[in-house]
Amino acid sequence: MDLNMLHQIMDIAFQRKVSDLHFEVDNPPFFRGRGQLVRAKMPNLTPDDTRFIAETVQAQNGRQIHDDLKECDASYSLPSGGRFRVSIFRQKGHIGIVMRVIPPVIGTFEDLHLPRVLGEIAQAPNGLILVTGPTGNGKSTSLASMLRYLNENFSYNIITIEDPIEFLFSSQKSCIIQREIGIDTDSFTSALKAALRMDPDVIMVGEMRDKETIDSCIKAAETGHLVLSTLHTQGTVSTINRIIGHFPPDAQEIMRQRLADILVATISIRLIKDKSGESIIPVVEIMRTTTTIQACIREGRLDEIEKHIEYGASQYQMQTLDMHLLQLYRQDLITLQDAQRLTHSMDFERKLMFDN
Repeated sequence: MDLNMLHQIMDIAFQRKVSDLHFEVDNPPFFRGRGQLVRAKMPNLTPDDTRFIAETVQAQNGRQIHDDLKECDASYSLPSGGRFRVSIFRQKGHIGIVMRVIPPVIGTFEDLHLPRVLGEIAQAPNGLILVTGPTGNGKSTSLASMLRYLNENFSYNIITIEDPIEFLFSSQKSCIIQREIGIDTDSFTSALKAALRMDPDVIMVGEMRDKETIDSCIKAAETGHLVLSTLHTQGTVSTINRIIGHFPPDAQEIMRQRLADILVATISIRLIKDKSGESIIPVVEIMRTTTTIQACIREGRLDEIEKHIEYGASQYQMQTLDMHLLQLYRQDLITLQDAQRLTHSMDFERKLMFDN
């Protein structure tokens, strides 16, 4: 493995619009496209190969590979302009690398098949907006689309705190400052404290990973700023439970009150193949914190939230995962089998019959 070969492999991944690129010892490179892993027709990688790749990535970020490295995140840019989010880790004592391809252009809501109401949600003057979903289901891409919308339409000071920086923004109507953990700042928590002194209108935090970051995001929202972030959860209820669960039992009651006061919306995203199998489209749950849902959060009646989303669908443009799955199925965009695999509801077929 040399630099020219590495760049050729990465260029192929970028040009073919695969989502991920895997480098692991005793295997050839793998490409993930349309959800499937495909082996490259290349020799198996050696420990020296994967170490070279990791060292190349770290060198671009001004870092070195140390023998005690267990895992780290970074970004990498090709001379041709392609960008990748890189996860470096150890497995069986050897270095492995997974690279996520970052699209060259930040898509609009229309480009990404996202509901236009996300633009309305992003206009909230303050509070907390959370984009959630499993790894690789489009959280960062959706969040970037919302920031693009703000950048094109409003004169805001937008500060992003990321690990690593993924999409690169150019300031348009808004001024955008992008800070990377490990290069521009030490941690999400310290960057959030500094951001409050940087005249922000909007703060985007790449991921709420721990109790300290969650608390800092909530404090920033409480002080009158709009905060956007992501969580690896699969719906509104699990998102609220995850946030509350980071705090000790004696603090959870007050956390429910704080969260109810500042939560603007949760946007939960899952990806599904279209009927042709050639494209991937998002299935989106949208919860906006109405006064009724606010009361549910305060009083711990989270099991009632889904029905309030359904009741408020037309007035507030909210939708559950099942509602969007039914809509996509009615539009003949997805198969019933794929919809059934993705739904978390035990009575999806009953809903389908009732809906018809």
